[in-house]
Amino acid sequence: MSERFLPPDGAPGPNGLVSAGSTGVGRLGIGLAAVARPAYITAGRNRDLGAHRSVEDLRARSRAVLDAAYAAGIRYVDVARSYGRAEEFLAGWLAAHPTFDDVVVGSKWGYRYVGEWRLDADVHEIKDHSLAAFERQSEESLALLGEYLAIYHVHSATLDTGVLTDVAVHEAMARLRDSGTRIGISTSGPAQADAVRRALGVQVGGLPLFTSFQATWNVLEPSAGRALAEAAATGAGVIVKEPVANGRLAPGGQDGSPGAARAAELAEGLGVPVDQLAIAAALAQPWAGRVLSGAVDGEQLASNVAAAALQIPSDVAQELADLAEDPGSYWKARSARSWA
Repeated sequence: MSERFLPPDGAPGPNGLVSAGSTGVGRLGIGLAAVARPAYITAGRNRDLGAHRSVEDLRARSRAVLDAAYAAGIRYVDVARSYGRAEEFLAGWLAAHPTFDDVVVGSKWGYRYVGEWRLDADVHEIKDHSLAAFERQSEESLALLGEYLAIYHVHSATLDTGVLTDVAVHEAMARLRDSGTRIGISTSGPAQADAVRRALGVQVGGLPLFTSFQATWNVLEPSAGRALAEAAATGAGVIVKEPVANGRLAPGGQDGSPGAARAAELAEGLGVPVDQLAIAAALAQPWAGRVLSGAVDGEQLASNVAAAALQIPSDVAQELADLAEDPGSYWKARSARSWA
């Protein structure tokens, strides 16, 4: 529903926004990117999912994760047209829980899933930021999610696709905005900050078009932070994705890089798993309205949720700030990760 409110500890506002600086589990969201399709780039999938990746296996797993997230106090769910059957799985879960009317859903258009539920697909998703893609995919999203769809993002908006300068697409998105759904962008790549700033300047009908920004931020790749702070200062919502760097900052996911190894050492010194430290670092950013968990089971989710109570000592926070990698190198390595 376009005017949803969440539990008080998250200090939410209209359209599922949570004010920057609020605390508690209410600032966490659950994303289905890693659990609603058989292959993804997150580390440890063979350990976490094994061979149990049929449609029904992952439907059941998605529902179990959503059950655990709701029980923990999480009310924001992140999906996308390209996340396999994420919207379908979520719609089924919502239909089975009609009293869960405080759930806020954010989805994305601009990629379509083409992996045919195969681990060995040559291509798993295709990017398309055309007007035709928006019209088709927004219709599909609304058909599944209806009034639960509070936020609709352009999926991985970058300067090179032209979506941030396409007037026809902007006007179409504005019609959805004017019907009550918040419009935003998600970003990827070393130029995330440029995309955020360009989007902040887009207006349709004298009003800002993009008022929600979902971006990768973690202690290894914090380069979008200043632009996201600028977005939050305008009153836009900011959602952090990939706070554990696609598993590099999760138990067992260290890739041998100095930054990931040091983060794990710092977490061990505090007596917590590294995912908790990574998520707590994201929650500590004053501009971050929400931080997404990508947990694929109840145990991972419980660990992620525990991050909401973790206070990071100032000396550890300073060390974490020194772990940033060169953005170009970070994204080059990320793009080279295999789907598994």
